[in-house]
Amino acid sequence: MKSVWNSCKAAFAMFSKVPTPMVDWNKENMKYMMCFFPFVGAVIGVLTWLVGCVLGNHVELEPFFLTAILTVIPVFVTGGIHVDGLLDTSDALSSWQERTRRLEILKDSHAGAFAIITACVYFIMWLGAWSQLQNDPEGICIMSIGFMMSRCLSGIGVITFPKARTDGTVAEFSRNASEIVARNILTVMFVVLAGLMIWINPVLGVAAVISAILVFWWYHHMAMKYFGGTTGDLSGFFLCICEVVMALVLAFVGAVIL
Repeated sequence: MKSVWNSCKAAFAMFSKVPTPMVDWNKENMKYMMCFFPFVGAVIGVLTWLVGCVLGNHVELEPFFLTAILTVIPVFVTGGIHVDGLLDTSDALSSWQERTRRLEILKDSHAGAFAIITACVYFIMWLGAWSQLQNDPEGICIMSIGFMMSRCLSGIGVITFPKARTDGTVAEFSRNASEIVARNILTVMFVVLAGLMIWINPVLGVAAVISAILVFWWYHHMAMKYFGGTTGDLSGFFLCICEVVMALVLAFVGAVIL
């Protein structure tokens, strides 16, 4: 039980800015860390629901101000760790260099032009999606769950995909994880979350689940083709793309059926 609690603390310490008690970074404490990764998404989801469905309905906020708050919630909770992966991966993909050079670009701390462009497009897409979803409580609820779903898929990728580097963060997590247990728990969580989405609204729920699965399939194809496996940056890249695609799909489908 102690290792489970320590794995939970390790997950929040690594993947969020939520104040967390100190934890020793050893193999035992990282054993089940990926199982708790989706709960960081749960924090984002709860805050999103509170702002979108509770605050938005009880406080007279300007629509753009509300969408801006919804857009930055994930960044405030996580500290932008996954956005960093999005930008690094965008630079690497846009370089059109051979595989070894792409992996070097992922480790470069400098942001290139394509990273800046990607950041602008990414946050504009979020603003657009939230501006459409802010009057759709069911869409907001499903997207709130989506922050957990994306992390289930990201964790499954960390555990099951080949590793592009043997010395990277993802490789270290995978070596220290109880892989079969973590994979099975994340898979069950994904199925439960998918069922909850569909229960809230069958059409929107199915659209969100299918879009997440398609992005996950594309992510595997892209990672294997251009990098020979996954890395921490690629996992963050997937997480960002998966969430914004789900939001855009929910916004579009919601506009069609409402």
